[in-house]
Amino acid sequence: MKRICALILIAAITVSAVFAGGASESESTDLSAPVTLTIWTHEDPNRSVFEKELIEEFMAENPNVTVDYQTYPSGKMAELLTVAFSAGEGPDIFNQSQSVIRQFVEEGLVSALDPSWIGEESIDDVYARYIPGALEAVTLDGELHGLPLEYTNLAIYVNKNVFRDAGLDPETDYPKTWEELMDVSEKLVQREGEIITRRGFDFRYSTYYLMEMLPMVEQMGGKLVSDDGKTAVIGDEAWLKFFNYMKEWGPNGRNLGSPTYVGVSSIMNNNDNQLAMAMSGLYQEARIRANNPEYYESGEWMVIPFPQWEDAVENVTCHVSCHYYMVNGSISEAKQIWAWRLIDFMLSHSEGYLEKCSLVQPTYALFESELFKSMPYSEVFKNDLEHATLTYYSANSNAIRDKMKQAVEAVMLENRDPNEVLADFRRQVQDLIDDQNF
Repeated sequence: MKRICALILIAAITVSAVFAGGASESESTDLSAPVTLTIWTHEDPNRSVFEKELIEEFMAENPNVTVDYQTYPSGKMAELLTVAFSAGEGPDIFNQSQSVIRQFVEEGLVSALDPSWIGEESIDDVYARYIPGALEAVTLDGELHGLPLEYTNLAIYVNKNVFRDAGLDPETDYPKTWEELMDVSEKLVQREGEIITRRGFDFRYSTYYLMEMLPMVEQMGGKLVSDDGKTAVIGDEAWLKFFNYMKEWGPNGRNLGSPTYVGVSSIMNNNDNQLAMAMSGLYQEARIRANNPEYYESGEWMVIPFPQWEDAVENVTCHVSCHYYMVNGSISEAKQIWAWRLIDFMLSHSEGYLEKCSLVQPTYALFESELFKSMPYSEVFKNDLEHATLTYYSANSNAIRDKMKQAVEAVMLENRDPNEVLADFRRQVQDLIDDQNF
């Protein structure tokens, strides 16, 4: 799997020196003494129920361990953790996304796993559990600082009914390239005047500008940031191809979609002739089953791979969205050991996370399980992961995402010249990099 470490926008946070040093080791660590572990994790009702069940089982097997499980809004977690760690009050265990996780690794805030703590002989044994690249964002100087809770890539869900209504065969006429996606969407779209009433396809926009659109640039050899992390927006030809495509997609071009319309995630389960295709993760299958079981059972939907350009120079699929569980590096060694054991115990139930929480963990055990293989189109997601990109940022990654959002909307909605937009975008991203003293 291709991986890109985008060393950009590392937020400066003031942390007490105690966190940089990690826990001191002792010759003998008492693991029989009572210990209380505090977990901070983002809100997810289904996952919370499942993880609390796992925690109860863990505490029953280890009666000296008590776990305080706390949930917080996903968008607030990074800020809350930064404040807590700065005050010397961070939780023992926490999870964060790839967009900010590198901050905690590079600032020395988190524990490095000793493989013997979780019953492995070497750190290579831990890596052997996971598909290539899955642990790169939490690896530094040969040490491992986290384990993945969830690992999501996007593919395209297709409503077969809408294809047939437009006179297309979904099994043979589905798009394989970005060029075909635009042409097929033109055949599927319906409008009243200039107002779209049925979209063939539309992007997710919102917080997906990097995850969904940056691979389009990378397929043509472009980069958001140079490999050394110092230069913004590499490859004019690739970026202009992308910006021109988005301009043509929008209301001033072929009028196929726009971020001004209702988000596709809110209507893709409806089967009500509003949408033919949209991107989502494997988790979407559970949402279709829960929200529209008749549609789920009908067989009138399918999943197709992430598109490529006809003249792509790199085989790149959707960026990966992921969360990792990590351990506070300042707590005692005994607490670190129990914290890692709890994380390892929870994450060893990868099939439960998939079945009950619709979360995919990037382990060979899960991908080879009958449960994963039995899920419709799971192979599409697995195959795309072989060419997926994991780009990890630190705390200010949202700033660069917002700059890309502004650039895309400038060509789509304001009808600006892509060359001018590219120049502005490059300058803005470069300013963000330079402001971080790279």
